[in-house]
Amino acid sequence: MPRRQGSLVAVIGGGPAGLAAAEVLAGGGAQVHLYEAKPTVARKFLMAGRGGLNITHSEPFGQFAARYGARCAQMQPALAQFDPGALRQWVHGLGIDTFVGTSGRVFPREMKAAPLLRAWVHRLRAAGVHFHMRHRWLGWNDVGGLSFANPEGSLNVAADAAILALGGGSWASLGSDGAWVPVLQGRGIAVAPLLPSNGGFEVGWSDRFAGQWAGQPLKTATFRIDGVAGDALRGECMITRQGLEGGAIYALSAPLRDRILAAGRAVLLVDLLPDHDAARVLQEVARPRGAKSWSSHLSSRLGLRGLRAALLRECLPREAYLNAEALAHGIKAVPIVLQACRPLDEAISSAGGVRFDALTDGLMLRDLPGIFCAGEMLDWEAPTGGYLLQGSIATGRRAARGALDWLIARQASRALNAIE
Repeated sequence: MPRRQGSLVAVIGGGPAGLAAAEVLAGGGAQVHLYEAKPTVARKFLMAGRGGLNITHSEPFGQFAARYGARCAQMQPALAQFDPGALRQWVHGLGIDTFVGTSGRVFPREMKAAPLLRAWVHRLRAAGVHFHMRHRWLGWNDVGGLSFANPEGSLNVAADAAILALGGGSWASLGSDGAWVPVLQGRGIAVAPLLPSNGGFEVGWSDRFAGQWAGQPLKTATFRIDGVAGDALRGECMITRQGLEGGAIYALSAPLRDRILAAGRAVLLVDLLPDHDAARVLQEVARPRGAKSWSSHLSSRLGLRGLRAALLRECLPREAYLNAEALAHGIKAVPIVLQACRPLDEAISSAGGVRFDALTDGLMLRDLPGIFCAGEMLDWEAPTGGYLLQGSIATGRRAARGALDWLIARQASRALNAIE
């Protein structure tokens, strides 16, 4: 492959997508300068890894790719080029051991993000990548150069190509603030609105319920969305003062959000006793309770107490307690009305971004030759569980390969024109 030592490529954004792009570019012989608005790189990556860094997932590739939902077809080429197995081997190459958890998720042996990031940045520096911190990208100057604001004032860079890896719109304090959206839209680039993904939802809890149960987990339940086809999801969630969040809620966040946007609300049906079939629940509820209160009756017959019993009182009408069938149905499908998404900045990730139809297969903007996009700023979303990191790194690498190919083609075209 021809060396491209004369080609200067700017990578804008120091998250996983930008770092991955920089690595491929440096390996391809480009001069790589990485610009990051914050004082250090990958701040959101480090924050996400505090509770145990989830690298990727070990499930079969077809099932893995399907996790990207409506953007599966667009994401699959990048994922196929750098699949979960390749990502795991790449981590091993940094001197970090990994293991597969009982859920199938893949973790670094130390369960931390910092050692991996240190090894990664060290390798990038050794490969010749130049890091420029506290450089916020502003767009383009009058002659088409890249414009940055930095502590010294401003900087204009004339690059042969650029990779934009600017993140989505969540966790603005860590760098993903979506400030790039109006910049690209101003150049006519189609951008789907940034929306919360893997975030919580608002419920109109009573003050009494919220005051007593906020911060408490609801475990061993199944969740499904009323009016939306699909199997119930077994998992757990957390009661918050505003509503609900946690693993099961994040896994359903995309259809819940879309339902709210379409209908103004979404109804989450929660089975409080997933290990009891409906017939058994009805049988126990219908048993004579004598002088017992409903709380005592449900506690003794079905073990429903604490938060589960409180959810029944909060979400079921009083009339349900007058009819055994209605109460039994409610236990198997407590209707929790979700009124709104929590704010975008609270979400783990974001949906929306640069539309794939604005990009070539190599992730170059069709209307801005030499400008490539990668990571969460693209219009895709995925659940937690390793899919977000995998998608970011895979698209970063694909954009970098696209840039290298484009530079080769441009060099060949110029050589041909010079001969003619």
